[in-house]
Amino acid sequence: MTLDAFLESLSASEPPALSPPLRALWFDAKGDWNAAHKCVDDKSDPDSMWVHAYLHRKEGDLSNAGYWYRRAEREPHKGPLEDEWREIAGALLSQTAP
Repeated sequence: MTLDAFLESLSASEPPALSPPLRALWFDAKGDWNAAHKCVDDKSDPDSMWVHAYLHRKEGDLSNAGYWYRRAEREPHKGPLEDEWREIAGALLSQTAP
C-alpha cells in the first residue's frame, strides 16, 4: 500500500487490513488516540514500540515516550508530530510493499 492509498483509506469508517502499528497510525489519524494506543500497547516489536513512542509524545507524556523510543532503538523525533507520523507511516508502508 502506498502512503497516498493509506491516506485515502482514512475516509472509510473501518481500517483496511493492516499490521498493528499501521492500524494504530490509522486510528491516530482519525483522532482516536485510545484505539491507536490499544493497537500497540501490548506489542514488543520495534515498529509497534516506535508508534507507541510517537503516541505518548503526542499525548505530551515525554518521559513515557522516551522510554518507548529507547525500547524501539530510535532517537526521539524533534520536529512536528505530523512529520513524525508521515515518517513512521512511510517507513512501515515501505516494508509491506511488494
